[in-house]
Amino acid sequence: MADTHPPELAAPLAERLRARGLRLTSQRQRVLAAVASLEHATPEAIGAKLREEAGPGGAAPDTSTVYRNLELLERLGLVWHTHLGKGAPVYHAAQHPHLHVVCQGCGEVSSVDPALLDGAAERLAADLGFQLDVGHVALSGTCSACRERAGQEKS
Repeated sequence: MADTHPPELAAPLAERLRARGLRLTSQRQRVLAAVASLEHATPEAIGAKLREEAGPGGAAPDTSTVYRNLELLERLGLVWHTHLGKGAPVYHAAQHPHLHVVCQGCGEVSSVDPALLDGAAERLAADLGFQLDVGHVALSGTCSACRERAGQEKS
């Protein structure tokens, strides 16, 4: 099997693991690479991708190993999880902070610049002393395509 682990992911992972006295394992690299390539994926989808990459006779980590590696990668600051609605959290690389906009109609997930919530974050801090963690924010609503379809159906 060809090496599918981008070196730009392996270097920060290796550094952060060494700083904690942990080893850089193939499974950790593979889970991080799967998160990066899938962009927003549940642990089950990450596991499925790893099984697909391993092929019929290959070795892929089981679901509990995927979960443990995701937890470690999140503690290391390399991935974030977000709850986009009901069900399992989705994981994404922490390289580019963003918040999520989720359509309740079609389920489309869009990434949005967290600066969009700067005013709300400042207000929460001033009024409540609350610091917003935009990496875990998911806003739900209806996308323009679903709104257009709903408008056409009412005609």
